[in-house]
Amino acid sequence: MIKKGFSSLGVGLLYLLSLLPYFVLYYIADVIFLVVYYLIRYRRKVVQENLANAFPEKPLAELRAIEKKYFRFLADLIMETIKLKTLSAEETIKRVVVRDDALLTNEAFKQGKSIVAAVGHYGNWESGCLRMGLIKERPCIIAYKPLNNPVFDRYFLEMRSRFGAIMVTMKGTFRKVVEYRKQVTLTVLAGDQTPAQEEATYFTNFLNQPTAVFLGVEKLAKATDSLVVFCDVRRVKRGYYSCTFVPLFDNPKLTAEYEITNAHVRYLEKVIREEPEYWLWSHRRWKFKPEDR
Repeated sequence: MIKKGFSSLGVGLLYLLSLLPYFVLYYIADVIFLVVYYLIRYRRKVVQENLANAFPEKPLAELRAIEKKYFRFLADLIMETIKLKTLSAEETIKRVVVRDDALLTNEAFKQGKSIVAAVGHYGNWESGCLRMGLIKERPCIIAYKPLNNPVFDRYFLEMRSRFGAIMVTMKGTFRKVVEYRKQVTLTVLAGDQTPAQEEATYFTNFLNQPTAVFLGVEKLAKATDSLVVFCDVRRVKRGYYSCTFVPLFDNPKLTAEYEITNAHVRYLEKVIREEPEYWLWSHRRWKFKPEDR
């Protein structure tokens, strides 16, 4: 009961913060960066280890520069995510521009095929999630991992779905897609989510190291014969992003085993290498290796 009370107080504070204008939130973000990076030194060893393993060719000075840029962005990401609770639809469209020229010229898309989109924890994926709900041409189903705290989980679930996105747990994704089988849909799944050790059945090389990956994108695309795309989210400037749906496969049933998985993992790796500071480096992505199974 006490824990629930503190949680309710916490989400109330988050809501009040979301009412503040962006320039105030970014002042707070600047303070958060100083506290997290210099005083608390939050997960700096984890970030340093991840960066060193991912980019062994880079000199230490460059790795430290990426580390610092990452923590600056992380502070911005925290405040930008808080703001999403009360951000208007018009402002969301302005701040997350969907560029889908490559998709619109795709024959499979013109034929009305459903889409399975792979995304990464890159840029502000929460803003992208909110923006997907404003794509009204087709229902948007987004898979998510529930938070352990039910009060915060409900808060963020309501935030993510406020513009119409259909949020579903990762385990319930296929069932939800089946419910919408008579409609042309857009289903979004995180391609860089870490599977539980007992669920890790496939490893691929990602950022210079063996990495366990979910096969959800590939399995769902093949089961529904959907167009496979990568959702390429880039940071334009503070608070502004672009999102491009990059077609990967028109006929997933004709692909070899793991071909789709390797393709979206390779694309994410390409994006990260171009601007590494916008990926979630403080996440313990490499918890175990193939020999640990």
